[in-house]
Amino acid sequence: MFIREYYPYHGGLYMSIAQNLAQIRKNIDLAVKRTAVERPGQQVKLIAVTKNQEISAIRQVIDNGVTVIGENRVQEVLQKLPGLERTVECHLIGHLQTNKVRQIVPFADLIHSVDSQQLALEIDRIASKLGKYQDILIQVNVAGEVSKFGIEPDDCLDLARFISGLEHVRLCGLMTIAPHYEDPELVRPIFKKLHKLFMELSAMNLNNTNITWLSMGMTSDYIIAIEEGANMVRVGTGIFGARQYK
Repeated sequence: MFIREYYPYHGGLYMSIAQNLAQIRKNIDLAVKRTAVERPGQQVKLIAVTKNQEISAIRQVIDNGVTVIGENRVQEVLQKLPGLERTVECHLIGHLQTNKVRQIVPFADLIHSVDSQQLALEIDRIASKLGKYQDILIQVNVAGEVSKFGIEPDDCLDLARFISGLEHVRLCGLMTIAPHYEDPELVRPIFKKLHKLFMELSAMNLNNTNITWLSMGMTSDYIIAIEEGANMVRVGTGIFGARQYK
């Protein structure tokens, strides 16, 4: 059974997963129309963040047209994917330790959280053994939060150059996790900075890359992220409601 939750940013209504998705898609369409910056394509890909969600709830979002799910933990990917149709893409959006690379590469369509040469090398090594080309994003810690992972913005382009030299890893763009503020407008400068960095990366025309995705924005700030050029947003609570623990 779906979880119902109160969402002020959805008009103060109690809504089902289907209703939540309909409202989010409407918000996305309106935000795209308000965007004044260049976006890599006009379509925005919605990732349903399925952390701690039951298979039944995940199937509901798939039945309602969601084509990408995002997981924070490798273990949850391994537990859930066997129960889902593999027509849905699976993205790893959480921190990835090098000792978990072997487990996730066979299953991840896109890894959002690469932030070091060491991690990129290990992904390349495992992907090579599997005969796979692993798509990745570089995670950038734009706000410089010590509590978050991600490479410093000043080091991002150097890491991109390094990754472009790897045979079985394909860099596809950038990702960031913004700080949580009571006023979502405070994250706008962070998204502006990552968009600028994305455009610089795209202009480099590095070999063995496909700079397509700018992944930024979550439940509380995805609308602002889209206005600032995001074409991939990661929404969990806005779809499923607040997770209820026993």
